[in-house]
Amino acid sequence: MRVAVVILNWNGKEYLKQFLPSVITHSHRIADIVVVDNGSHDDSVSFIQTNFKEVKIIRFPENLGFAQGYNDALQQLDYEYYVLLNSDVEVTPEWIEPLIELLDNDPTVAACQPKIKSYTHREKFEYAGASGGYIDKYGYPFCRGRIFNTVEEDKGQYDDSKEVFWASGACMVIRANVFNESGGFDNDFFAHMEEIDLCWRWKNMGYKIMVCPRSTVYHIGGGTLSKTNPQKTYLNFRNSITLLLKNVPAYRLMFVIASRILLDSLAGLKFAFEGHFADYVSVMKAYAYVVVHLRHTFKKRKEIIHKVRTPNITGVLQKNIVLLYYVRRKKTFSEIKAFISLSHTAGLKTSGVF
Repeated sequence: MRVAVVILNWNGKEYLKQFLPSVITHSHRIADIVVVDNGSHDDSVSFIQTNFKEVKIIRFPENLGFAQGYNDALQQLDYEYYVLLNSDVEVTPEWIEPLIELLDNDPTVAACQPKIKSYTHREKFEYAGASGGYIDKYGYPFCRGRIFNTVEEDKGQYDDSKEVFWASGACMVIRANVFNESGGFDNDFFAHMEEIDLCWRWKNMGYKIMVCPRSTVYHIGGGTLSKTNPQKTYLNFRNSITLLLKNVPAYRLMFVIASRILLDSLAGLKFAFEGHFADYVSVMKAYAYVVVHLRHTFKKRKEIIHKVRTPNITGVLQKNIVLLYYVRRKKTFSEIKAFISLSHTAGLKTSGVF
């Protein structure tokens, strides 16, 4: 087999029971199935061993998080392509074939994702990925089909295969040699936004990220942490600033970071005024982490710069998505797509895409 579907599991027996049979049914002819158990304390492993003997299991004694869990697992495997798949995803017939075909036909594509729709509201896109990921000039991510908390119905409006900025970690197919060349995920991210950081580094190396809506999957989402969980708030703010410090070019870095400090401070105050004090504290803790680990982050930045070739800026919104969404009331991707970079390169010589 050239392809492995790799599912990271942490206490997800019920998801495995619900979704693993369809993954096997719709994937086994083209891919091996691997479950990576991240120190679960339910009986996930024994359940797989009893019911799905064809599934390979990699076990870790503790929860390494999304980033290190996948990094350490993929070091033990040897395939041309890896399909990183959340345990709470329902796949559909022939979902892998269009993704592999896309990668086979274009060696400059490092990764691609299918169209990701909501499992519970099947007419809508799903928050974590929708029909491809984008980013604005200040590092705020959004999707074709989802901007902040506005999730669009899928009416076929984003059914074209398209180059984007990032692919969703809920379901993404990656080229193994490029993954290894870039060093994989940043272990320090643990979870949340690690796929954006990795895709950004691939873009800085000149590769493309694609969405292939010929393939569709359905994602429950929020399977590990809810969207209002203070721990998720902490990880999102911490990792968001860290990926900017790592990837934004030097001539933009101070301006972008200063802008984000202001905007994130306003977001923190909003949490406080709305009574979400734990989330407010999470924002403060995130910035404290960033300051303490600043030297370590800039060491990573230097390593990234050495791998930069011609940065690929396709998929960058050349505006502030916060202002477009909250002030100008632009709620859908169709309303803001005219501001998104479609050119492949910007001729930049330093790390980054802005």
